[in-house]
Amino acid sequence: MIDTINRDRMIQTLQSLIRQPSVSATGEGIQECVNLIHDTLHESGINAKTLYMEGHAPLVYGEIDGDHPKTILFYNHYDVQPAEPLELWEHPPFGGSIQDGKVYGRGATDDKGELVARIEAVRSLAESGNLHCNVKFVIEGDEENGSRGIPSYLKRYGSMLKCDGVVWEFGYVDNNDTPIVGLGMKGMLYMTLRARGPRRDIHSGMAPIIQNPIWRIVGALSVLASPTGRVTIPNWYRDAQPLTQDEIDIVDDMPFDEDALKDELGISKFIQEGKSVKRELVDVATCNIAGIVSGYTGEGTKTVLPSAATAKLDMRLLPGMVPDVQLRMLREHLYRCGFGDVKTNAEHGQRGIRAPPSHPFVQAVRNAVDATYGRHILNVMYPETGPIWQFSDTLKVPCVLVGGTHIQSRIHSPNEFARIDLLEKTADTMVNLLNTI
Repeated sequence: MIDTINRDRMIQTLQSLIRQPSVSATGEGIQECVNLIHDTLHESGINAKTLYMEGHAPLVYGEIDGDHPKTILFYNHYDVQPAEPLELWEHPPFGGSIQDGKVYGRGATDDKGELVARIEAVRSLAESGNLHCNVKFVIEGDEENGSRGIPSYLKRYGSMLKCDGVVWEFGYVDNNDTPIVGLGMKGMLYMTLRARGPRRDIHSGMAPIIQNPIWRIVGALSVLASPTGRVTIPNWYRDAQPLTQDEIDIVDDMPFDEDALKDELGISKFIQEGKSVKRELVDVATCNIAGIVSGYTGEGTKTVLPSAATAKLDMRLLPGMVPDVQLRMLREHLYRCGFGDVKTNAEHGQRGIRAPPSHPFVQAVRNAVDATYGRHILNVMYPETGPIWQFSDTLKVPCVLVGGTHIQSRIHSPNEFARIDLLEKTADTMVNLLNTI
């Protein structure tokens, strides 16, 4: 790591951010965290401005000029997932405690840890007079809710975000401590299915003559996908962009420790044993049931026929698939199958995208990673989702995923952590990139 990185300052900044809750699902601490992020940028010598859009979480923008015409934009988010279930945490979820070289807390990795490593890299270069690349920061507060305000922010402020490439919010590091450079992300259609029954919960003895809304939900779900979760809606893949031969070769060459993943998750097999797990993660759309709510699930017994049932779905989409088009396909399919009474509501949607592996910015990122680690893995598309298509389409530049999120850092789970050594290497990588772009 270069001598100018101030490790202690970086960790203290991360602890400060973790100790400020910023849960977008509930709104807890959002404005307070905005103020803290703004002040952190300002103290780091980065010009900071808080942008507001009615109905959406505030966005913190930062910029600092170098002496080079090239510009890099860092995209991150300050909002975090809810900490529940609280009883499963071994460390305070908003405590920022340190143990065995790890910083624990909600947002430690996703995404406050990644953010502070980038801020520290920029600050260290600027303070030493070695910042040659112009840098911009976009730090939003609704990523965990689908980045619903990003289209509006990009429409209003896109002209001031012009850059030569975007470094996306995070990047994985595998079990061998090898960084994984990602070239894109899947899209998503997140939706709610609702079925109604009687106007109130009633005695289950009426089940022979009164339709149970749970069965309507179960039936509707059964025509959307197979028992393995494979989407069965006709023409679902019609608009999906196929992998190029170069991308197929990258996927085939990518190391992937299947046994280590099974062991970490406590499972004995994957859904499609015998098939390429790597290809499944990259090139398969999904229909995941995130949750079903209805009836009585408390202690003991209650014989009830519920009045309503709800299912939450997240459907990962491939590049080329448009959420509104896929939603229309889904609704038409439900109607054809006799489930027109099941109401559907799209809560948010994102398109997926892959950056061309041959793009010069992609190569610059790969070189910066190699300068730090001496190696890397190239991944054509992460299975997660974010507003990456909107940035790439608006700014007409590639977005590349790179960072220090260890694949077992428990993001979105209790006891989320960031490894301090990987935070240092992330800052080092960003310094290398800013020095060479």
